[in-house]
Amino acid sequence: MRHDDLAETDCGIAQALSVVGDWQTLLVVRESAAGVTRFDALQRELGISRRALAEKLARLVEQGILQRRAYSDRPPRYDYVLTSMGEGLLPVLLALQDFGTRHVMGDGSASAAPAGLEVQRLERLVGTRLPSLELAGHDGESVALPGDQPTVLFFFPAAWPPHANGYPPGWGDIPGARGCTLECLSFAKAHDDFVAAGVRVVGVSSQRPDQQAAFAAHAVLPYQLASDQDGRAATALRLPVFRASGGEWLKRVTILTNHDGVVQHLQAPITDPRGSVQELLALVRPGTR
Repeated sequence: MRHDDLAETDCGIAQALSVVGDWQTLLVVRESAAGVTRFDALQRELGISRRALAEKLARLVEQGILQRRAYSDRPPRYDYVLTSMGEGLLPVLLALQDFGTRHVMGDGSASAAPAGLEVQRLERLVGTRLPSLELAGHDGESVALPGDQPTVLFFFPAAWPPHANGYPPGWGDIPGARGCTLECLSFAKAHDDFVAAGVRVVGVSSQRPDQQAAFAAHAVLPYQLASDQDGRAATALRLPVFRASGGEWLKRVTILTNHDGVVQHLQAPITDPRGSVQELLALVRPGTR
């Protein structure tokens, strides 16, 4: 079906669906965002026939959602990577993920703490390598992931300085949402110990870099905060999110990677932010691994 075949030519939802096609096509986009870009790998992840996958990839390339990048001439082989237009679908994937978790698999209530099937999905990250990502840092510098040294990535909902009044209404009533300031300050207090162990610390939220910069200045953070406002990291890692006051926020998850970017340890759910920092220190300090 082409977009000009639709009766509702003035409806953006209908036109978007004419491009995406079906749910399997959206999962192709999800896997491409996660760094699964080659035909055989995509087929393994999705479990669909080679013919069906070939048709979906061809359609997505034709629609401008994916682009082909050759990595072999003989025989011809391609990576299928998201275009800038395709990246516009990332917020859609996050909204679907929140809807499925909250309303299909859950009771409809919002929570900032992953549970159940979300934790099972997160645990499958252990032993896998982070896909290559570049996020905007609060200090104006880009944050490359996975990087070339062991890294603690702690994903948290949001934190604002007291004068900003940035927290959405009812924020404190959402289970797991409170504690971001304590978590950030706990990592700041232990930062020298992480550095001594050769470990980089990066905090990630879906806030804008300027919002993160205001909080980092207030809290005098010695490490970078990285913005996932476009959902790149959340989509690539299939991180759990929750929706509140019109925005998608990351649930609290911490990942420890080695120098090759392979996930060595994962914390979720986190009920004691200060204690989780001490647990990580015990893992990375020489002689305690």
